Amino acid sequence: MNHYANTHLKIGFAGGTLMSFIANINSDDIIRTILLTAMGATVSFGISLLLKKAVHWYRQNRHKL
Repeated sequence: MNHYANTHLKIGFAGGTLMSFIANINSDDIIRTILLTAMGATVSFGISLLLKKAVHWYRQNRHKL
């Protein structure tokens, strides 16, 4: 029975903490975070493609250098 009460205490504590974080977050912060995340992922993907092409070009032309 004690384990049951302890689990509910942990869940209640985690839920209360999460709700206090959610209550203090502005919608502007959420939108800014989403936009920065999307921009970061796009830049990371683009750099990965650029490096992949650069490595491919180097392997094709290294004997000419």
